[in-house]
Amino acid sequence: MPRLASLFPVAALALLLAGCGTPSQPLPMTVSAADALQIRGWVPDAFKGQVEVAPVLGGQETGRWWGSKVSAATLQQALEESLYAVGMKPPAPQPAPRFELKAELVQLEQPLVPAMGVTVGVAVRYTLADRAGGRVVYQRLIANQEEARLGEAVLSPPERLRIANERALRANINLLLRDLVTLRP
Repeated sequence: MPRLASLFPVAALALLLAGCGTPSQPLPMTVSAADALQIRGWVPDAFKGQVEVAPVLGGQETGRWWGSKVSAATLQQALEESLYAVGMKPPAPQPAPRFELKAELVQLEQPLVPAMGVTVGVAVRYTLADRAGGRVVYQRLIANQEEARLGEAVLSPPERLRIANERALRANINLLLRDLVTLRP
């Protein structure tokens, strides 16, 4: 019985640490350099330097006790940097690019308590509209899942959760970009 009592503080500390949150960062959510290079060659002329990101909706700030979340500002920055990397976002502010991309993070599905491997599901609703007349060129809800394994952050379940969040959103943005290059507006 005394041995069980000595394990209680360790278990309580583990539960407390499991709830601490580490905010997701935009850079790991941005499309990789290799993917950007590949996608850049397929961007339609109509989209080159002509896509602007509207303020992103959804998302949630990371709280102290509820694990890693993704804020709207973080997703906005990752989207803008990804569009810039593939040549769709203009390099400098210009008078109103032709297209506006709206994004809303509608789902961030995470385990309540991060365990050995952490799987995160995300769903983002994207709408690309031509500003001249407001015609919707593209609209889709993109949903996907990604995982972070135990070996990637052995002692920190909240870090595994953050890694899985960032991977899921990078893959989601990658799917968006691959969809956009198939369009012929």
